[in-house]
Amino acid sequence: MSALARAGSAVSGWWFKPMPLARVAVLRTLVYLFLIFDMLYVATDVVPHGYVPELYQPTLVARILQLPTLGVTGGQVLFWVVTLASVCAAIGAFQRAAGWVAGLGFWLWMLNSQGFSYVSHDHMALMVAVLVLPTVGVARFGDTGSSERVGWVLRVVQVFTILTYFGSAISKWTRSGTPWVWANGAVFVWAIMRRGSDLIRWTLDFPWLLIVGQWALLLLEFCSPVVLFLRGKWLYALVATFVLFHLATYLALGIHFLPTVVCWAAFLPLERIPAWLRRRIGRRSEVAPA
Repeated sequence: MSALARAGSAVSGWWFKPMPLARVAVLRTLVYLFLIFDMLYVATDVVPHGYVPELYQPTLVARILQLPTLGVTGGQVLFWVVTLASVCAAIGAFQRAAGWVAGLGFWLWMLNSQGFSYVSHDHMALMVAVLVLPTVGVARFGDTGSSERVGWVLRVVQVFTILTYFGSAISKWTRSGTPWVWANGAVFVWAIMRRGSDLIRWTLDFPWLLIVGQWALLLLEFCSPVVLFLRGKWLYALVATFVLFHLATYLALGIHFLPTVVCWAAFLPLERIPAWLRRRIGRRSEVAPA
Protein backbone atom coordinates (compact mmCIF):
# COMPACT_ATOMS: atom_id res chain seq x y z
CA MET A 1 0.00 0.00 0.00
CA SER A 2 1.39 3.42 -0.96
CA ALA A 3 1.98 6.17 1.57
CA LEU A 4 -0.87 8.19 0.05
CA ALA A 5 -3.28 5.26 0.37
CA ARG A 6 -2.25 4.68 3.98
CA ALA A 7 -2.75 8.36 4.76
CA GLY A 8 -6.19 8.28 3.15
CA SER A 9 -7.11 5.17 5.12
CA ALA A 10 -5.95 6.81 8.36
CA VAL A 11 -8.00 9.94 7.67
CA SER A 12 -11.05 7.88 6.80
CA GLY A 13 -10.59 5.79 9.93
CA TRP A 14 -10.36 8.93 12.04
CA TRP A 15 -13.57 10.41 10.64
CA PHE A 16 -15.53 7.16 10.51
CA LYS A 17 -14.23 5.26 13.52
CA PRO A 18 -17.08 3.04 14.81
CA MET A 19 -18.59 4.47 17.99
CA PRO A 20 -21.29 3.05 20.33
CA LEU A 21 -24.88 3.68 19.34
CA ALA A 22 -25.74 4.20 23.01
CA ARG A 23 -23.29 7.10 23.16
CA VAL A 24 -25.07 9.08 20.48
CA ALA A 25 -28.45 8.16 22.00
CA VAL A 26 -27.44 9.85 25.26
CA LEU A 27 -25.91 12.82 23.44
CA ARG A 28 -29.09 13.22 21.41
CA THR A 29 -31.16 13.41 24.59
CA LEU A 30 -28.84 16.03 26.12
CA VAL A 31 -28.83 18.15 22.98
CA TYR A 32 -32.56 18.12 22.29
CA LEU A 33 -33.52 18.82 25.89
CA PHE A 34 -31.04 21.69 25.87
CA LEU A 35 -32.76 23.21 22.84
CA ILE A 36 -35.82 23.82 24.99
CA PHE A 37 -33.70 25.32 27.77
CA ASP A 38 -31.89 27.48 25.21
CA MET A 39 -35.09 28.97 23.80
CA LEU A 40 -36.42 29.63 27.31
CA TYR A 41 -33.30 31.04 28.99
CA VAL A 42 -30.52 31.77 26.47
CA ALA A 43 -31.77 32.83 23.03
CA THR A 44 -34.97 34.34 24.39
CA ASP A 45 -35.29 37.29 22.00
CA VAL A 46 -37.12 35.76 19.03
CA VAL A 47 -40.67 36.56 20.12
CA PRO A 48 -39.75 40.11 21.31
CA HIS A 49 -38.11 40.70 17.92
CA GLY A 50 -41.57 40.34 16.41
CA TYR A 51 -42.51 43.73 17.88
CA VAL A 52 -39.70 45.53 16.02
CA PRO A 53 -39.49 43.87 12.55
CA GLU A 54 -38.03 47.08 11.08
CA LEU A 55 -34.77 46.36 12.94
CA TYR A 56 -34.26 43.01 11.20
CA GLN A 57 -30.84 42.73 9.54
CA PRO A 58 -30.63 39.11 8.33
CA THR A 59 -27.33 37.27 8.44
CA LEU A 60 -25.80 35.75 5.29
CA VAL A 61 -27.67 32.43 5.54
CA ALA A 62 -30.96 34.20 6.16
CA ARG A 63 -30.32 36.48 3.18
CA ILE A 64 -29.53 33.54 0.91
CA LEU A 65 -32.73 31.75 2.00
CA GLN A 66 -34.65 35.06 1.94
CA LEU A 67 -36.07 34.41 5.40
CA PRO A 68 -38.45 37.11 6.61
CA THR A 69 -39.00 38.11 10.22
CA LEU A 70 -41.10 35.63 12.16
CA GLY A 71 -43.37 38.07 13.91
CA VAL A 72 -44.78 37.55 17.39
CA THR A 73 -47.21 34.78 16.44
CA GLY A 74 -44.67 33.08 14.18
CA GLY A 75 -42.11 33.06 16.98
CA GLN A 76 -44.58 31.55 19.44
CA VAL A 77 -45.66 28.85 16.98
CA LEU A 78 -42.04 28.02 16.16
CA PHE A 79 -41.20 27.71 19.87
CA TRP A 80 -43.86 25.05 20.40
CA VAL A 81 -42.98 23.18 17.20
CA VAL A 82 -39.31 22.96 18.20
CA THR A 83 -40.24 22.08 21.79
CA LEU A 84 -42.56 19.21 20.84
CA ALA A 85 -40.12 17.87 18.24
CA SER A 86 -37.24 18.11 20.73
CA VAL A 87 -39.17 16.15 23.35
CA CYS A 88 -39.95 13.42 20.82
CA ALA A 89 -36.35 13.25 19.65
CA ALA A 90 -35.02 13.25 23.21
CA ILE A 91 -37.14 10.26 24.27
CA GLY A 92 -36.45 8.40 21.03
CA ALA A 93 -39.88 8.75 19.40
CA PHE A 94 -39.86 9.25 15.62
CA GLN A 95 -36.14 9.81 15.98
CA ARG A 96 -35.19 10.83 12.46
CA ALA A 97 -38.29 12.91 11.62
CA ALA A 98 -38.43 14.60 15.04
CA GLY A 99 -34.71 15.33 14.84
CA TRP A 100 -35.01 17.05 11.47
CA VAL A 101 -38.00 19.14 12.60
CA ALA A 102 -36.26 20.17 15.81
CA GLY A 103 -32.97 20.89 14.05
CA LEU A 104 -34.33 22.91 11.16
CA GLY A 105 -36.76 24.71 13.46
CA PHE A 106 -33.93 25.62 15.82
CA TRP A 107 -31.90 26.96 12.89
CA LEU A 108 -34.84 29.18 11.95
CA TRP A 109 -35.08 30.30 15.59
CA MET A 110 -31.38 31.16 15.80
CA LEU A 111 -31.24 32.89 12.41
CA ASN A 112 -33.96 35.19 13.67
CA SER A 113 -32.26 35.63 17.04
CA GLN A 114 -28.95 36.57 15.38
CA GLY A 115 -30.59 38.77 12.74
CA PHE A 116 -30.97 41.83 14.94
CA SER A 117 -27.36 43.12 14.97
CA TYR A 118 -25.88 40.67 17.52
CA VAL A 119 -24.22 37.42 16.43
CA SER A 120 -22.78 35.07 19.07
CA HIS A 121 -20.39 32.21 18.33
CA ASP A 122 -21.26 30.07 21.34
CA HIS A 123 -24.04 28.31 19.37
CA MET A 124 -21.93 27.14 16.41
CA ALA A 125 -21.25 23.58 17.58
CA LEU A 126 -24.83 23.16 18.80
CA MET A 127 -26.30 24.25 15.47
CA VAL A 128 -24.05 21.80 13.64
CA ALA A 129 -25.00 19.06 16.11
CA VAL A 130 -28.75 19.40 15.42
CA LEU A 131 -28.07 19.05 11.68
CA VAL A 132 -25.98 15.86 11.90
CA LEU A 133 -27.72 13.99 14.73
CA PRO A 134 -30.76 12.99 12.63
CA THR A 135 -28.47 11.25 10.12
CA VAL A 136 -27.68 8.52 12.67
CA GLY A 137 -31.13 7.01 12.44
CA VAL A 138 -32.39 4.82 15.28
CA ALA A 139 -30.16 4.67 18.35
CA ARG A 140 -31.30 3.65 21.82
CA PHE A 141 -29.79 3.67 25.31
CA GLY A 142 -29.73 -0.12 25.44
CA ASP A 143 -27.90 -0.62 22.13
CA THR A 144 -24.63 -2.51 22.45
CA GLY A 145 -23.43 -2.18 18.87
CA SER A 146 -21.25 0.44 17.18
CA SER A 147 -21.55 2.29 13.90
CA GLU A 148 -19.30 4.29 11.58
CA ARG A 149 -22.20 6.67 11.07
CA VAL A 150 -22.21 7.39 14.81
CA GLY A 151 -18.45 7.91 14.67
CA TRP A 152 -18.83 10.49 11.91
CA VAL A 153 -21.58 12.39 13.74
CA LEU A 154 -19.60 12.52 16.99
CA ARG A 155 -16.45 13.58 15.16
CA VAL A 156 -18.25 16.41 13.38
CA VAL A 157 -19.63 17.72 16.68
CA GLN A 158 -16.17 17.42 18.25
CA VAL A 159 -14.49 19.30 15.41
CA PHE A 160 -16.92 22.19 15.50
CA THR A 161 -16.69 22.35 19.29
CA ILE A 162 -12.93 22.80 18.95
CA LEU A 163 -13.34 25.28 16.08
CA THR A 164 -15.28 27.51 18.46
CA TYR A 165 -12.06 28.06 20.41
CA PHE A 166 -9.51 27.89 17.60
CA GLY A 167 -11.63 30.26 15.52
CA SER A 168 -11.79 32.64 18.47
CA ALA A 169 -7.98 32.64 18.65
CA ILE A 170 -7.73 33.36 14.92
CA SER A 171 -10.25 36.17 15.30
CA LYS A 172 -8.17 37.73 18.10
CA TRP A 173 -5.13 37.52 15.82
CA THR A 174 -6.77 39.07 12.74
CA ARG A 175 -8.55 41.83 14.64
CA SER A 176 -5.49 42.84 16.66
CA GLY A 177 -2.87 42.41 13.96
CA THR A 178 -0.75 39.98 15.96
CA PRO A 179 -1.57 37.53 18.77
CA TRP A 180 0.70 39.30 21.28
CA VAL A 181 -1.05 42.64 20.75
CA TRP A 182 -4.26 41.07 22.04
CA ALA A 183 -2.52 39.11 24.81
CA ASN A 184 -0.71 42.21 26.09
CA GLY A 185 -3.76 44.45 25.87
CA ALA A 186 -6.41 45.46 28.39
CA VAL A 187 -9.20 43.12 27.28
CA PHE A 188 -9.66 41.52 30.69
CA VAL A 189 -9.49 44.92 32.42
CA TRP A 190 -12.28 46.23 30.21
CA ALA A 191 -14.40 43.10 30.71
CA ILE A 192 -13.99 43.12 34.50
CA MET A 193 -14.71 46.84 34.79
CA ARG A 194 -17.80 46.39 32.64
CA ARG A 195 -19.36 43.27 34.17
CA GLY A 196 -16.98 41.72 36.69
CA SER A 197 -18.29 40.21 39.93
CA ASP A 198 -16.78 40.67 43.38
CA LEU A 199 -14.94 37.38 42.87
CA ILE A 200 -12.76 38.89 40.14
CA ARG A 201 -12.66 42.67 40.63
CA TRP A 202 -9.69 42.43 43.01
CA THR A 203 -7.50 41.43 40.05
CA LEU A 204 -7.74 45.01 38.72
CA ASP A 205 -5.07 45.86 41.32
CA PHE A 206 -2.71 43.36 39.63
CA PRO A 207 -2.67 44.13 35.88
CA TRP A 208 0.24 41.76 35.30
CA LEU A 209 -1.94 38.89 36.53
CA LEU A 210 -4.56 39.72 33.91
CA ILE A 211 -1.88 39.78 31.20
CA VAL A 212 -0.82 36.29 32.28
CA GLY A 213 -4.47 35.20 32.10
CA GLN A 214 -4.83 36.59 28.58
CA TRP A 215 -1.73 34.72 27.41
CA ALA A 216 -3.00 31.53 29.05
CA LEU A 217 -6.39 31.86 27.33
CA LEU A 218 -4.83 32.54 23.93
CA LEU A 219 -2.49 29.56 24.22
CA LEU A 220 -5.37 27.33 25.36
CA GLU A 221 -7.44 28.34 22.34
CA PHE A 222 -4.58 27.87 19.86
CA CYS A 223 -3.77 24.45 21.35
CA SER A 224 -7.41 23.32 21.49
CA PRO A 225 -7.13 21.04 18.36
CA VAL A 226 -4.87 18.77 20.44
CA VAL A 227 -8.02 17.55 22.22
CA LEU A 228 -9.13 15.81 19.01
CA PHE A 229 -6.18 13.41 19.20
CA LEU A 230 -6.16 12.56 22.90
CA ARG A 231 -7.64 9.56 24.66
CA GLY A 232 -8.37 8.42 28.17
CA LYS A 233 -7.35 10.49 31.18
CA TRP A 234 -5.57 13.16 29.15
CA LEU A 235 -8.70 13.74 27.10
CA TYR A 236 -10.95 13.93 30.15
CA ALA A 237 -8.49 16.27 31.88
CA LEU A 238 -8.56 18.75 28.99
CA VAL A 239 -12.33 18.53 28.62
CA ALA A 240 -12.58 19.31 32.35
CA THR A 241 -10.17 22.23 31.86
CA PHE A 242 -12.38 23.85 29.24
CA VAL A 243 -15.56 23.24 31.23
CA LEU A 244 -13.97 24.69 34.38
CA PHE A 245 -12.82 27.68 32.34
CA HIS A 246 -16.44 28.37 31.38
CA LEU A 247 -17.54 27.93 34.99
CA ALA A 248 -14.92 30.49 36.02
CA THR A 249 -16.01 32.99 33.36
CA TYR A 250 -19.62 32.58 34.45
CA LEU A 251 -18.80 33.23 38.11
CA ALA A 252 -16.49 36.11 37.23
CA LEU A 253 -18.27 37.79 34.32
CA GLY A 254 -21.68 36.15 33.95
CA ILE A 255 -20.68 34.59 30.60
CA HIS A 256 -21.66 30.90 30.50
CA PHE A 257 -21.21 29.48 26.93
CA LEU A 258 -23.64 26.66 27.78
CA PRO A 259 -24.43 25.74 24.15
CA THR A 260 -20.76 24.88 23.61
CA VAL A 261 -20.39 23.19 27.00
CA VAL A 262 -23.20 20.77 26.11
CA CYS A 263 -21.35 19.78 22.95
CA TRP A 264 -18.26 18.82 24.98
CA ALA A 265 -20.28 15.75 25.94
CA ALA A 266 -19.47 14.37 22.47
CA PHE A 267 -15.95 13.63 23.77
CA LEU A 268 -17.15 11.53 26.71
CA PRO A 269 -18.09 7.82 27.03
CA LEU A 270 -21.77 8.60 27.51
CA GLU A 271 -22.75 4.99 26.85
CA ARG A 272 -21.59 4.18 30.38
CA ILE A 273 -24.48 6.17 31.85
CA PRO A 274 -27.29 3.78 30.76
CA ALA A 275 -25.14 0.79 31.74
CA TRP A 276 -24.50 2.32 35.18
CA LEU A 277 -28.21 3.03 35.65
CA ARG A 278 -29.10 -0.54 34.71
CA ARG A 279 -26.62 -1.89 37.26
CA ARG A 280 -28.01 0.41 39.96
CA ILE A 281 -31.58 -0.58 39.20
CA GLY A 282 -30.58 -4.25 39.11
CA ARG A 283 -28.96 -4.05 42.54
CA ARG A 284 -32.02 -2.37 44.02
CA SER A 285 -34.35 -4.99 42.54
CA GLU A 286 -32.19 -7.74 44.05
CA VAL A 287 -32.19 -6.12 47.49
CA ALA A 288 -35.91 -5.27 47.53
CA PRO A 289 -37.28 -8.81 48.23
CA ALA A 290 -34.86 -9.27 51.15
